[in-house]
Amino acid sequence: MKTGLIGIGELGIAVAKNMLKAGHELLVYDTRPEVVADCVARGAAEASSARELAAQVEVVLTALPTPPVVEDVMIGSGGVLEAMQPGTVWIDHSTTDRELLIKIAAMAAEKNVDVIEAPVTGGIPLAHEGCITVLAGTTPEAFAKYKHMLDVTGEPVLHMGPIGSASIVKYMTNMLAFIHLWSLNEGLMFATAAGVETGAVYEAIKNSCGNSFVAETEGVPIMTGSFDYGFTMELAMKDMKLTEKIAAENNVPLLMGGLATQILQRGVAKYGEKAWSTGIGRLLEDEMGIDLRADGYETDTRWAEYEKK
Repeated sequence: MKTGLIGIGELGIAVAKNMLKAGHELLVYDTRPEVVADCVARGAAEASSARELAAQVEVVLTALPTPPVVEDVMIGSGGVLEAMQPGTVWIDHSTTDRELLIKIAAMAAEKNVDVIEAPVTGGIPLAHEGCITVLAGTTPEAFAKYKHMLDVTGEPVLHMGPIGSASIVKYMTNMLAFIHLWSLNEGLMFATAAGVETGAVYEAIKNSCGNSFVAETEGVPIMTGSFDYGFTMELAMKDMKLTEKIAAENNVPLLMGGLATQILQRGVAKYGEKAWSTGIGRLLEDEMGIDLRADGYETDTRWAEYEKK
């Protein structure tokens, strides 16, 4: 299927690579020429605008950073939805506001355009491998029709329910990830400060009841001091604000979630919003005067081909 991708950030480049690998004819657009050039070098074609892209393809994919950007691209002045043809589909891999998605989906239905919210969870390295988890919110009919496109981006592909349901689950998984991340740093610091070698502590965590997906995937960036798991504190804060909005609407107390938000806010204040979210553990390191580096750990080889420029 002729496919268009708008948004070539950390996630977008992984989506583009996997679409090209699967043999899809891919048209790309981003406001940054350098990331477009990277996709073109991999075999994509460049569109002069998001609107031009939308008018030419059967599937519009987006991987955009924030709800305001999603809104502007899709339904702003000269937006993408207006240019899409009846019978096409918009698949949004962004983590965005569920109310905005529901609003755009209603507008799309009037044009006979399907909408699938498809946020992903598991981390950027898994996205490059095509095995990140895809959470889908859409009608059963649209899910069945376009699941093969979602399969290119990741696995498993899980249908959460109607539009809006996948966003709720994505907010929740990110909240849990930030809670686990801080807990991992506390555990490492607890034992390291007491005199146990940090690498040995980390191996014990991975082989104990204290293990988690976050420990297994984000532990090495902590051990090396790179903190790079492809996700910034700015995006983490955006996700936690969306989480707290849903919690407030449903009167759900988020004690641990609220604490995670406060810790992220401290991280942003000290290190800046563009710092990697995995680096929130530096708050502990700075306070204790103890770093959590360990010999024998190297940046995950999955990142080697996608070294940051």
